Amino acid sequence: MKTLHSEWIKLRSLRSTWLTLACLFVVGLGITALAANATGDIWAEATAADRQVWDPTGHSLTAYIVAQLIVGVLGILVVTSEFATGLMSTTLTATPRRTRVLAAKVALAAVVALVAGEALMFGAFLIGQPLISRQGVPSAALGDPGVLKAVLAGGLYLAAIGLLAVGLGALLRATAGALATLVGIVFLVPALAGLFPSWLRGIFDFWPTLGGAAALNVVPDPDYPHPWVNLAGMCLAVAGVLVAAFLVFRRRDVV
Repeated sequence: MKTLHSEWIKLRSLRSTWLTLACLFVVGLGITALAANATGDIWAEATAADRQVWDPTGHSLTAYIVAQLIVGVLGILVVTSEFATGLMSTTLTATPRRTRVLAAKVALAAVVALVAGEALMFGAFLIGQPLISRQGVPSAALGDPGVLKAVLAGGLYLAAIGLLAVGLGALLRATAGALATLVGIVFLVPALAGLFPSWLRGIFDFWPTLGGAAALNVVPDPDYPHPWVNLAGMCLAVAGVLVAAFLVFRRRDVV
């Protein structure tokens, strides 16, 4: 508990923590408003087939696309900020059990990312749906079938991204390197899927961030018919990265 309390003091004393969280909500809710205001034009141009699979919940949760990057920055800084300032040596002198230090960082990042992620997703839904409805477009309510699960899934997805970022930060020990790797995992590799040989494209049926994000939709994605299984698989992959981070963090020199 003392280690956890110490990590909390360090995290809340960093200006970057609060700036990152403020950016998460300002940018996330701003994107929600823009996306919701665009639904009128999208609905007007939609075909009958498109309207059959219209998902107002998914439209109001599109902020996760950018939010995952901001949450990732926060998760990376939980670890790399101490390497950058040299404070990690002091931390490990005070708490020689390295696994305890990293476990405290992981636990703290998980709680902060989950609370912030759920708050953002609920805020995005509650702001987005009235804006969608005001344009004469079908909207959703939290009590509708599958809606609450989708909103909750958004927070869980962002928490998983935050933990992935912590693991990458511990493995790479540099903010720029960890962030570049995170961007590659979340954005670049899926975007370049079409460039891979046909015999390799099957892996994208199981790429964690693609399948996990499908859980944010109420209308099932035909490519991911079991999104919660995909989200669980994503969490399992993140756990694997964290295991590697613990092994490396315990054995490698601080500098």
